[in-house]
Amino acid sequence: MAIVLAGGRSRRMGRDKALLPVNGLPLLQQVCRVASACTQTTYVVTPWPDRYRHLPLGGQFIPEDPDTACGPLAGFALGLQQVTADWVLLLACDLPCLDADSLRQGIAQLDRVGDDRIALLHRSERGWEPLCGFYRTSCLASVQAFLHEGGRSFQMWLAGESPQEWDINKPQLFFNCNTPADWARLRSVPRLKRL
Repeated sequence: MAIVLAGGRSRRMGRDKALLPVNGLPLLQQVCRVASACTQTTYVVTPWPDRYRHLPLGGQFIPEDPDTACGPLAGFALGLQQVTADWVLLLACDLPCLDADSLRQGIAQLDRVGDDRIALLHRSERGWEPLCGFYRTSCLASVQAFLHEGGRSFQMWLAGESPQEWDINKPQLFFNCNTPADWARLRSVPRLKRL
């Protein structure tokens, strides 16, 4: 199962980044397409399901309350409440370089994740990459407790947990498109390989 988060307000981008066209498809549709190539069920957590309902996402919406939505960790917790599998793939809607082969490599590593590890995540120089990775659904209680205590940061929550490092040498997979400069950089490279 996969959870795709599409709840950001795109303030830095200045327009809805989920609708930015990448290879002829809105970014959210592209991310859901890749997720659907790897998992049977995809959930899209968003305060604005009507904004995206016209897109053929191949998934189910989990509506957030736009007045109380407070970041990706809270959206993740909301999505986790719907998941029945042991593992869930979590993706942000602004990952234009995603490809199904890389995600399948991650899925193949899940059997080797230690029982004491709550996630399989890539670690970059900035820290964990929480919005493109795999989580045990049993982490829901920990996420809810952290949110109840006023926490909002994925990095701070993960600092108290024990992810396993995802063995993948493809840093562009984790590139997220947040600003007009990111968007310009993305458009300056050759057509991205998909699926």
